Amino acid sequence: MMVKSFILMLQFLTRLPINKNIDMDKDTITKGTLFFPFIGMIIGTISGIVYYLLSFINKDVASLGAVFAIVFVTGGLHLDGLSDTADGFFSGRDRNRILEIMKDSRIGSFGVIAIVFVLLSKYVLIKSLNHDVIKVIILSCGLARLGISMLFSFGKTVRQNGLGSMFTNSESRKYFFISLIIFSAIGYLIKGNLFLIALFCSMVSSLIIMKYSYKVIGGLTGDVYGAACEILEVICIFIFLVVMLWI
Repeated sequence: MMVKSFILMLQFLTRLPINKNIDMDKDTITKGTLFFPFIGMIIGTISGIVYYLLSFINKDVASLGAVFAIVFVTGGLHLDGLSDTADGFFSGRDRNRILEIMKDSRIGSFGVIAIVFVLLSKYVLIKSLNHDVIKVIILSCGLARLGISMLFSFGKTVRQNGLGSMFTNSESRKYFFISLIIFSAIGYLIKGNLFLIALFCSMVSSLIIMKYSYKVIGGLTGDVYGAACEILEVICIFIFLVVMLWI
């Protein structure tokens, strides 16, 4: 059953060619929460490999390739949520209208700005890293998805029939804590105390995103999860960069 959950989450979070039909039932999805940060590490590893291969050209191309690799592997899944969330949250409308805007498939000006800002931020931050670039990319992708799995486990959903509602439930908490413990051990082995600082910042940032979403629309949606993932990736890379420069 756990293998089934892993494959399902890998199919959902990436565009890797895995030809296996698995039903998205509640139990399988709930257990899949365990694998979010590790699938993030897989995504980060692919991005890191692209960075390494292109680094023989120059750092600019390598950084751009690393960012593109994340978008390509995920199919832009989280960028779509980011654009919808930005269009809704910054529209200045009431709660119901914001939710309508977020469901609209058309992208608005705030959505475009958000996507450009996030992609450009990742490029600049990765380019600014002087060492351990691949490690930072891998851990940041894992931390971002650990953050949204925390939102699944402790948040409440706005729409009862939306995609986000399939993931949001308190039953996933034990799987979140298991993944937190295992991923933290792996992260500490890779980057030591620096990882723990990034972990703390990502968890706090996740809580801030959750509270802000509660304030604006009264809960969480699938789009907010996607936006959170993109924002957390930027925050984590930034934290790694700043702390490594400081120490």
